[in-house]
Amino acid sequence: MTADKIYLVGFMAAGKTTVGEQLAKTLDWQFEDIDMLIEARERQTVADIFARQGEAYFRSVEREMLRLVLPIRHAVIATGGGTFADADNRAAIGVDGVSVWLDVPLEHLIARVPSDGRRPLAADREQFAQLYAARAATYALADVRVGCGDAPAADIADRVLDALRTSGTPLA
Repeated sequence: MTADKIYLVGFMAAGKTTVGEQLAKTLDWQFEDIDMLIEARERQTVADIFARQGEAYFRSVEREMLRLVLPIRHAVIATGGGTFADADNRAAIGVDGVSVWLDVPLEHLIARVPSDGRRPLAADREQFAQLYAARAATYALADVRVGCGDAPAADIADRVLDALRTSGTPLA
């Protein structure tokens, strides 16, 4: 299968946006970020949406934004941390492009994510770790896994391209 779209999946603060921007630049493809699309449409931050409308509302908007990017070709899409956890979203991504899990160890994520409420699901560290464990099993369903740590985004983008080549997934 030749892929003309890459979906980056992984836990919050895994670097999906930063790596996605670098990857899109390298490929000369379009870049879209699901969370940024949500914030633009809703005119409020993800944290504010969670606080004011709740997670269920946020997830419904997230599904809409995913559907919005489906027609785009030659694109790198940074998904939200929970996007791939939804079975319908995962199925749509599976049909539309290649999914790449940016797998970052929990201890690195804890260091990156403040517990100050900017990321609603990160305030309680015990729940954060439980959510990480639960989602890791889902992220493992991605087409390709790229181990990440504290490497620069450009290096991780190169690892993604190498992993796609190794997996036999040519890019269009």
